[in-house]
Amino acid sequence: MNAWKRNLYILMVCQFLVFGSMSMVMPFLPLYLKELGLEGQETIQFWAGIIFGVNFLSQFLVAPLWGSLGDRYGRKIMVLRSGFGMSVILCLTAMVTNHWQLLALRMLNGLVSGFIPASVSLVATNTPKENVGRSLGMLQSGAVGGSIMGPFIGGILAEIVGFRQIFFLTAAVLCLATLVVLVAVREEFKPEGQNRTGGLWQSGKRILRDPRLQVLFSVAFLLQFAMLGPMPMMSLFVEDLGVPGGYVAFFAGLVAAAMGAANMLASPLLGRWGDRIGSGRVLLYAMIGAALIFVPHAMVLSVWQLLALRFLLGLCAGGLLPSLNAMIRRLAPQGMESTAYGFSTSAVSLGNMLGPVTYGYLSGIIGIRGVFLLTAGLLAANAVWLGRSLKKRASSEADGNSRYRSTA
Repeated sequence: MNAWKRNLYILMVCQFLVFGSMSMVMPFLPLYLKELGLEGQETIQFWAGIIFGVNFLSQFLVAPLWGSLGDRYGRKIMVLRSGFGMSVILCLTAMVTNHWQLLALRMLNGLVSGFIPASVSLVATNTPKENVGRSLGMLQSGAVGGSIMGPFIGGILAEIVGFRQIFFLTAAVLCLATLVVLVAVREEFKPEGQNRTGGLWQSGKRILRDPRLQVLFSVAFLLQFAMLGPMPMMSLFVEDLGVPGGYVAFFAGLVAAAMGAANMLASPLLGRWGDRIGSGRVLLYAMIGAALIFVPHAMVLSVWQLLALRFLLGLCAGGLLPSLNAMIRRLAPQGMESTAYGFSTSAVSLGNMLGPVTYGYLSGIIGIRGVFLLTAGLLAANAVWLGRSLKKRASSEADGNSRYRSTA
């Protein structure tokens, strides 16, 4: 088996383990805060939001630094740094005695995190360009599969062993995945861009001055802002719709799982399609499809209709971030791929942080159904912007080719 295929399959499994282990505990954060002694529903919800979001804030600040170091010293070592670092922090999280300690550890976790973007960068730079889209789609499938199974397993374990033991278990699984990477993954690393980049400052300026990458980073932010923003409200929306037997938690989980399962199925297929027709086109079509599907979200009358729409949305979501990552791989300067992924991770983290906060505020003004229409509008505007950028890029490349032929 080719080395790049072996790395892909190993990292796909590791993505499943990492996402599965991390998502075993985060959905139950409010209950853990209650166990730590916080009282009052509003107080617990406030601190849960702060503690959840601070991880993305610190990740937003340091992701370009880790990306730059990955370009200099290798992407595999960044995976190992993140995996072992987060394992230690999760062990400490199981020992906290108050919410301030938990807040500090979540911030520290964001500072050392980067397992997923480093894995994406490693696969993207060690895979033949004609297979990048399919490979990144498979990585996405592994991550989404873990995010589906994690809350289900975590809910069972919480009833059996309690929340603190889950943190220890999560740390053990994450450490195991990192050890597998240490032993089994082989990276072909050539720091050929090291002498040219001049450090994070110089390489960062070069990347941020590229108008094509500027567009992609902005698209990444808006995608996460729009797609993640409504998610915390889905359980409330399910409750408003009414469910058979009153099993709100079960059907809320089923709604999330339907979207995740569709995403997992579609990612490799859309990635392969992107290798054939261009990842930019797949990203554009998937964004348009997601915008159109969000419109009937505002009109559903039953949980079964919502389930069908979330499944269709998941099919479109499978072509979003993998296609975006494939485009970044093709457009990033040689030797600066990890730095580019670092800036992309910062944009995604900012969207993850601001989306739920902004949508939570707006839902009190326009309601959950209005939020769905707002998301459709944001995605449509994002698609128009991306489409114009792709058209402008194609036009400039055509002009360049015609000038070359005229001088040849």
